[in-house]
Amino acid sequence: MGLLLQITTSTQPAADTLHKIASQVITAPVQPKIDSLNLLDLAVKGGVIMIPLGILSLLAVYFFFERLIAINKATRISTNFMNNIKDFIFDYKLDAAKALCKSTNSPISRMVEKGLGRVGKPIDEIERSLESVGRYEISKLEKNLKILGIVAGIAPMLGFIGTIMGVIRIFHNISLTDNFSIGIIAGGLYEKMITSATGLIIGVLAYTGFHYLNILLDKVVFMLEDSAREFLDILQKEA
Repeated sequence: MGLLLQITTSTQPAADTLHKIASQVITAPVQPKIDSLNLLDLAVKGGVIMIPLGILSLLAVYFFFERLIAINKATRISTNFMNNIKDFIFDYKLDAAKALCKSTNSPISRMVEKGLGRVGKPIDEIERSLESVGRYEISKLEKNLKILGIVAGIAPMLGFIGTIMGVIRIFHNISLTDNFSIGIIAGGLYEKMITSATGLIIGVLAYTGFHYLNILLDKVVFMLEDSAREFLDILQKEA
């Protein structure tokens, strides 16, 4: 009897310890699982409005790089081009000068070629022909820049429209279910704000690309004006 009482007494603290541990495990708060953000999931949750936003993003990327390549090509011309033209004119080799212009694919060479075709006419007429060709070459380089400007303006508005549509849908569901819980509102807004964020990102990138290309285009304009002045100076000295 004494031995049984001793065993019971000795095991009581261990039982109490196990009971406390079990209580702590049961009452310990369960940490909610947080899903990681995935770009594809976000795009899907954005809804139908993400389709036109995706199309706008593709247009912005395509026309940015297409114009970037075209403008960079327009600025590539040999530093000795005008010196060679000058030598040909002073040596009365107009055919050689025209051949050099035709073999050089550049707005400057096409402008100078037009001026060479007017050699012998009044300087004012030659100057007007140079200005005409220069404006035409610049307009060709500008032809798709407006699309970037359109994307920069439309994309944020489309994103905002997507958010407004989502809010309307949320309140419509609340009116049907009479459930005004924070979970329903926050979850719906979280999904629909994706369209606003996407539209703003596309708009900012298109706006930045549009002005960057315009900066490069200003460089081409300066090169054309400088070459036109140099060409006219050459003709006046030769005369």
